[in-house]
Amino acid sequence: MSNRAIVGINWGDEGKGRMVDLMTESYDIVVRYQGGGNAGHTVVNEKGKFALHLLPSGIFRDGAVNVLGDGVALDPENLYVEMEDIRSKGISITPDSLKISSWASLLFPWHRDLDALEEARLADGKYGSTKQGIAPFYADRSRKKTILAGELFYPEAFRKHLRQILEWENLTLEKEYGAKTYSEEEVDKWVSDYCEPMKPFICDTGKYLLAAQKEGKSILFEAQLGALRDLDRGIWPFTTSSNTTTSYIAIGAGMPGVVIDDVTGVVKAYSTCVGEGPFVSEMSGPEAEKLREEGAEYGAKTGRARRIGAYDCVATRHGVIRQAATEIALTKLDVLSYMDRIPVCTAYKVDGELTDEFPFPSALDSAEPVIEYLEGWKCDISSVRNWEDLPKEARDYVSFIEESAGCPVVYVSVGPERDSIIIRENRKEEWLSEHNS
Repeated sequence: MSNRAIVGINWGDEGKGRMVDLMTESYDIVVRYQGGGNAGHTVVNEKGKFALHLLPSGIFRDGAVNVLGDGVALDPENLYVEMEDIRSKGISITPDSLKISSWASLLFPWHRDLDALEEARLADGKYGSTKQGIAPFYADRSRKKTILAGELFYPEAFRKHLRQILEWENLTLEKEYGAKTYSEEEVDKWVSDYCEPMKPFICDTGKYLLAAQKEGKSILFEAQLGALRDLDRGIWPFTTSSNTTTSYIAIGAGMPGVVIDDVTGVVKAYSTCVGEGPFVSEMSGPEAEKLREEGAEYGAKTGRARRIGAYDCVATRHGVIRQAATEIALTKLDVLSYMDRIPVCTAYKVDGELTDEFPFPSALDSAEPVIEYLEGWKCDISSVRNWEDLPKEARDYVSFIEESAGCPVVYVSVGPERDSIIIRENRKEEWLSEHNS
């Protein structure tokens, strides 16, 4: 048995979905352990192109069991719509292929309303939320103002609990924002339309996963967003409202003491960012627009144009440490093929001093990037499948990322399709030998 986590090293949108889709062939179970429908994983395989938001990326693999764990922000409405969309494209989703934790909390429509209302109130100080209700949901969860999915099986207690919460949420909507409130009839219909269809999928996933672990099943843990959006150690306050790091797996999956054998940290060959907040290596003007178009850098959930930046050594090294990554999967290397010279941010200048350590969030606004350039390869690499067949300049670029990140690059993605990948089979062992000698 082996357990692996696939996590984001930077701001999110690194290409985790394509890596999960690739690796699920070797795993029995795929688990989403945190986050909600506020971000997307784009997957391209022989069944088509898909943008997933809540469903684990293993949903396309026959025989794989997909789990939404305790720590997920479970939006029944968005999940229902997503499931129906996937099914319409010929993908089977059954209680055997998808299991939802009875301990996951339900995200209600008022969470999305509160998210949008607060962003509007903040105006120029907004956090850049996707307005999917994530911050209000996790705030309510901490205040014990949410309902567990498992409560749906106890109708009388569920109804009583729901009425109590509805009264409190309506007070918040009306008194704090002067906004529309919800009637009991509206909420009952929403529960009937979206929560009831979820019941066949709801079970004690923690019990299921612990039993699977004892049976020697291999488990793949899929994270949302990246290390820099982590609630505790991200670019505060421009973070998400959950923990995006491997440290949260035991809690979010409901598997106390789980051992993670490998952590694949996903890094894009350049930097992108959706939402507000500091982004030190950010590029602008025609240079940024060209890279955005070449990489099709638009959010899978919102369609928003992603902010574009040079590959950031400082941020990536920080993310590798925070995620305890044992290897790197480098994505979208092929996108850089048009460049004569490739910009990289090798350090920050903060208050006139150079640093290669990621600063405390309050210092990020004044940080300036130190940009250097590496030679481009100026040819199409999308059909390359062997490391030795990459142009020397491309191999040099990957080696530069390895050294600056302090972690071996084992996977090099040269396209969005499942098989557009270069796998360096023995790279971890070679890396350890080179750096421990």
